[in-house]
Amino acid sequence: MSARFEEIDWRATPMGEISLRRRRDPASGEDVYEVKLDDEYLMSSLFTAGEVELTRLGLAALPDGPLDVAVGGLGLGYTARAALDDPRVRSLIVVDALAEVIDWHRRGLVPLGAGLASDPRCRLVRGDFFAMAAGGAAAGGPVPADGVKAADGSDEVPHGLDPETPGRRFHAILLDVDHSPRHVLHPGHAALYRPAGLTALAELLHPGGVFALWSNDPPDEEFGAVLAEVFTETAAHVVDFANPLQGGTATNTVYVARRREG
Repeated sequence: MSARFEEIDWRATPMGEISLRRRRDPASGEDVYEVKLDDEYLMSSLFTAGEVELTRLGLAALPDGPLDVAVGGLGLGYTARAALDDPRVRSLIVVDALAEVIDWHRRGLVPLGAGLASDPRCRLVRGDFFAMAAGGAAAGGPVPADGVKAADGSDEVPHGLDPETPGRRFHAILLDVDHSPRHVLHPGHAALYRPAGLTALAELLHPGGVFALWSNDPPDEEFGAVLAEVFTETAAHVVDFANPLQGGTATNTVYVARRREG
């Protein structure tokens, strides 16, 4: 049995001090893994319904495979794991800005890490998802994808989520980084949630492909209207799940939007 509380790792990063902790839940006796950025909780293995539903809802409307999927935000790996559990998925790229988070998975410090890192369909990429989706300079933000530079040697980030194939298209792009489109972890992320940013991201989808976004906030009508400017068949799904810490039910939102055909 594990100790009641353990700080597994702590690092100073460009986004703040990040820590991985494990504690034993007194009610279930099971280990709970938590990630904090400075004094703010980012994620917990106690609450994974939203991450899993992000994948399920994002892939539900797609046809039979094979499917190529990109995920923005590795975290504890639940979104990525759900994607690999879909037999239609033939390839998965997971982009995370923090090398420390990728390292946790490769070293097996989190429960899903070894399985993700060893799956031949899955590639973990260090990079700024937001700069990569926009194809612009990542000034002041996290590093470009695995140190990739533009062909002219500048720090301009090539457009695309696969640093080996700039401009590569995917059948689905699933994003779980910010708390919501209004509550972002870095000011540079905000541009993605505007029409120009979503238009650039849509170019990385095959026609008919799906963009899905996790949010900790209730459905946002204003953001829904922005989505509808760029995509078709947009929807905001409310995901309910038990919250034993507060005694009751909590909710997340998953936005799903399809790129127009042709």
